[in-house]
Amino acid sequence: MLKHLQQRQKQLQEMRSDFYTSRGTHVYFKDDLANDDIDVEHVVAKIESRIPDHLLSELEMIVVGWFDEFEERSLSAFYKDGILHISNIQDDEEDMYDDMMHEIAHSIESPLGYFIYEDQKIKDEFLRKRKHLHDLLWASGFKAPMSFFENPEYNEEFDMFLYKKIGYDKLAALIRGLFISAYAPTSLREYFATGFTEFYLDSDHSYLKRVSPALYEKLSLLQDSNMLDMHA
Repeated sequence: MLKHLQQRQKQLQEMRSDFYTSRGTHVYFKDDLANDDIDVEHVVAKIESRIPDHLLSELEMIVVGWFDEFEERSLSAFYKDGILHISNIQDDEEDMYDDMMHEIAHSIESPLGYFIYEDQKIKDEFLRKRKHLHDLLWASGFKAPMSFFENPEYNEEFDMFLYKKIGYDKLAALIRGLFISAYAPTSLREYFATGFTEFYLDSDHSYLKRVSPALYEKLSLLQDSNMLDMHA
């Protein structure tokens, strides 16, 4: 029994120790994980094995811990200046994987923004869906001005309308087949990031391709570094 406890303590210590990944990303534990069953090294290795290296070029460091921004903005992760900040409070490894993937999507928007957005295809697709969403919500008794739906940029009031007034569970049921998740309608950037996450969560891209064809096409092109060089 004692040997088992010692081995378990050693395993927990290893899971909480700072480390560098095979591509040189520094993973630092600011705070201990709330869930001892999560192996961060395994999560990060899974991410690096699935995402092409050229799409990880902006990521220099991952910090696991609790930050004021999480509470202030109802977040569980954010990316800033080469650092991915991820909450130490996670349900499971899949939850952490999802959060990290989402922020990696935001990390490439600055260097690859022209390639992602310049042809307007994702934006046009997004705004068409927003217009349909407006009609669906109006018919269901959730009324908000059309100006909310015509603005592709993040708007806190609109975000709270979706998150608080409607609720993601109800919203998810209403938008099934229109958006890939309840968070996707929040803004154009979140539409891209949720699609990016879905692209790497599910190797069968049939649902993403059917629901968001323009976004899927752009994500597919992003996999080819040569294609990006041509547009540099």
